[in-house]
Amino acid sequence: MTSEIYVRFFAPVIPQTVNALLQVLDQAVQHGVERVHLLLSSPGGSVFHGLSVYNWLRGAPFQTYTYNFGSVDSIGVVLFCSGAQRFSVPHARFLLHPVQFNVQGNAQFSESQLEEHLKGLRADQENIARVVADTVGKPLAEVMHDMHQRLALNPDQARAYGLVHEIKSLLLPPSATLFTINEPLNLSNPFMPAQPA
Repeated sequence: MTSEIYVRFFAPVIPQTVNALLQVLDQAVQHGVERVHLLLSSPGGSVFHGLSVYNWLRGAPFQTYTYNFGSVDSIGVVLFCSGAQRFSVPHARFLLHPVQFNVQGNAQFSESQLEEHLKGLRADQENIARVVADTVGKPLAEVMHDMHQRLALNPDQARAYGLVHEIKSLLLPPSATLFTINEPLNLSNPFMPAQPA
């Protein structure tokens, strides 16, 4: 039984990829894994799913380390913040921006429905800003301002901001137990025994 695993999440934060990630994390709990290394490169996606995974990781019985190996944007930054230790490769990017409301087709809304959506947007935005503020030790209002300015950070700037603890190129050792979650969905599962040919 391995004491730590590596999970490469190279995907948007959407229901399918989050479900695959949660399956891996559930198995990690069942197998008594002590540390999960979450390697991230994500354009972001669903606020609901991102905040849920963040909260799950913060309450999990293992320690989480996070790594930016390309670009961590939007709600991906919240996933990155789940790490007790946070790393970035030298050539990477972080992006904070306001929450958006997507309207599909010819959707129609009453005034009360629009107010409800606006309240939801504000709550999501504040939750994201609070996660980042708590992680980097900055006032909530400052992080909210940075989100509205669409703050983009390179690794050195992210370290100065408090997001990154260390910049390094090495992501995992050669003998690492590695899971991969990509879009289109591809999930490797080292916990499963090899099937006979």
